[in-house]
Amino acid sequence: MDSTKTVDPNEVAKFEAMAAEWWDTEGKFKPLHMLNPCRLDYITDQIAVEFGRDLTQKLPFEGLRILDIGCGGGLLSEPMARLGATVVGADAAAGNIPVAQVHAKQSGLEIDYRHITAEQLAADGEQFDAILNMEVIEHVADPQAYLDACYDLLKPGGLMICSTLNRNPKSYLMAIIGAEHIMRWLPKGTHEWDKFITPDELFGLIKTANLTPVDRKGFVFNPLAWSWSISDKDLSVNYVTASTKPAS
Repeated sequence: MDSTKTVDPNEVAKFEAMAAEWWDTEGKFKPLHMLNPCRLDYITDQIAVEFGRDLTQKLPFEGLRILDIGCGGGLLSEPMARLGATVVGADAAAGNIPVAQVHAKQSGLEIDYRHITAEQLAADGEQFDAILNMEVIEHVADPQAYLDACYDLLKPGGLMICSTLNRNPKSYLMAIIGAEHIMRWLPKGTHEWDKFITPDELFGLIKTANLTPVDRKGFVFNPLAWSWSISDKDLSVNYVTASTKPAS
């Protein structure tokens, strides 16, 4: 497999330009900082259920090897490390890695950050108990090839959590017009609406990659409360899925 097949150079360049701002809660990644608690609630709950872990324990994810693909500055890698997991943070944008490394060091955390693609990791024979594949698939050149690589990266019985943006008029209004043009939370052009993926399309891609979808939920923003919540029904804009690799 071509290790750069799914990398879109234009998408990588966008995030390289924003790399230094990853940990600025009022900067270009403000939407992710706002969404992060909601994402973490879903991620930790799914991992705890799948691997029989008690989240009230001190290091509930100890012994689990987790890949945060498209790790950016480490907004998800660091919480996973704090929960005891062995974490590899991978990103195709080289500029993100030193930012993540410096912040992890400042936080007293050991995280294996690498400038590498999913395909390269798979070619190296790397495998993980869980993959965090969050807000990445809408930026890759070939979503199916990307998910095929994720399948190879999962151990049998492993769990992949994948979030992205739905493709419909509401998501265009909220994610493009609202977030980029009106609120200016993100630089114009950060997202391309035609790359958004509907939940049914994503489930189809996941199944074609020989993974088994087990859950999907919506991440819903309430502009009055200025907060995010998890919804069983509203997947109209941001949503998340969980899928597993057959144990045998």
